Amino acid sequence: MMERNQPDELSLEHILKELDQCADLNHRSFPELAADIVYFPHSVDNTLFIQEVLEPFSRIQLPEMDRMLRQSQFVRMSDPKTAVIGILEGNVAIFHRGKVYLLNVSGPEVRNVQSSETETVISGPHDAFVESAFTNLSLIRRRLKSPHLKIRKYAVGEISKTAVYVLYIQDIANMKMVEELERRIQRIETDALNDGGKLTQFIEDMPNSVFPQFLTTERPDVAVSKLTAGRIIMMIDNSPTALSAPASFFEFFSSPDDYYQRWALGTALRLLRFIALLITITFTAMYVSVTTFHYEMIPEALLRTLAESRNRVPFPPVYEALLMEIMIELLREAGARLPSKIGQTIGIVGGIVIGQAAVQAGLTSNVLIIAVASSAIASFVIPSYMMSASIRLIRFGVIILAGIWGNMGLVIGMALIVIHLSGLTSMGTSYITPVAPMKPGDWKDVFIRAPFSMLRSRPTQTLTNNKIRQKNRE
Repeated sequence: MMERNQPDELSLEHILKELDQCADLNHRSFPELAADIVYFPHSVDNTLFIQEVLEPFSRIQLPEMDRMLRQSQFVRMSDPKTAVIGILEGNVAIFHRGKVYLLNVSGPEVRNVQSSETETVISGPHDAFVESAFTNLSLIRRRLKSPHLKIRKYAVGEISKTAVYVLYIQDIANMKMVEELERRIQRIETDALNDGGKLTQFIEDMPNSVFPQFLTTERPDVAVSKLTAGRIIMMIDNSPTALSAPASFFEFFSSPDDYYQRWALGTALRLLRFIALLITITFTAMYVSVTTFHYEMIPEALLRTLAESRNRVPFPPVYEALLMEIMIELLREAGARLPSKIGQTIGIVGGIVIGQAAVQAGLTSNVLIIAVASSAIASFVIPSYMMSASIRLIRFGVIILAGIWGNMGLVIGMALIVIHLSGLTSMGTSYITPVAPMKPGDWKDVFIRAPFSMLRSRPTQTLTNNKIRQKNRE
């Protein structure tokens, strides 16, 4: 990390020396007012700068300068490091007779609030977070008009000084968990912090696990629901995502649509996602296991068709399956990196052309194409991209185990996944709550989405003392 020794004096020369070789820095002098201003033009709002600085400086005389600087919007500085950071954040530094003041006229260009591209919903709000932390905080405050919503701010990164905000609701969130999260953030030593995904890797309980231990979301309504449930939200400046802690494995299979639609439909969709989880992990591996070791499991009518489809394939089923899974991942990655219109074309045309050509060339069987395509489609049903990516990675390991030991390898793979999940924690709480520890009362908002009249308690994983979320009036 880079460290610089800073002198104690606070002067124009010191500030200019700290910001030397910055071609985008503006330094303007007003000799008639015995004043100088220093600022970055691209970090300030031009209209505010004219109204608050240029116009007043053109109207007043030198004797009125001290009286104007005593107004509340001009903040007197005493620390050179704070003054430099203030300029970098979009403030104008005003130097007058040995004194330094900061005036906040920041107004960097930010993206307008739009709908989320990764967490689409059919009904419900469609606004999403942007890269400006202040805009994101306003979206939260608009939904939670309560003085109990508390926000703590931290600066992370020796060079970047990235603002990290921790949000929680007082008297609902577990304060020991808030303080533990605060300690983890303050222990981070890095040059720069760019996004929430990088932050989670510094503060996770088990950073070597493939499973995400913090829920990420781009939706303000999801963040608010986590806050009211007793969870803690982290927001990073310049990042359009929020992080929720503690997180449960089953939480990644929940979608906002579950709560905006009728409870019966929400329950059906949630159960469908858990079925998709089993399909995406086991379907291709089951094909490899059956076609390699367990032909007796295949019905006689299907066995003839399967034998004909594999008649020309020169590879063992495990190599055949891994080849097609890798091709699917290549198509998926190419579609994600290319422009949206081209990416969709590559995904559809590439999948059809390559799949058909591979079958005709005898490199794979048409039954495997169906299995691989079904597994890929099932992975898209999982709402969280981070969890979907983790499960796709695990699928390769299960396929290899099935190719080595057949059904026994498939069982071993599933057992290893369950054992690993059982040992994971998120902020010190069990990752597979409410299954272990067993909390049947929480199941009505995990495996199903019960009617709101039954969702009276907050999740036990949050360790909140305020357990009652709602009361039904008689």
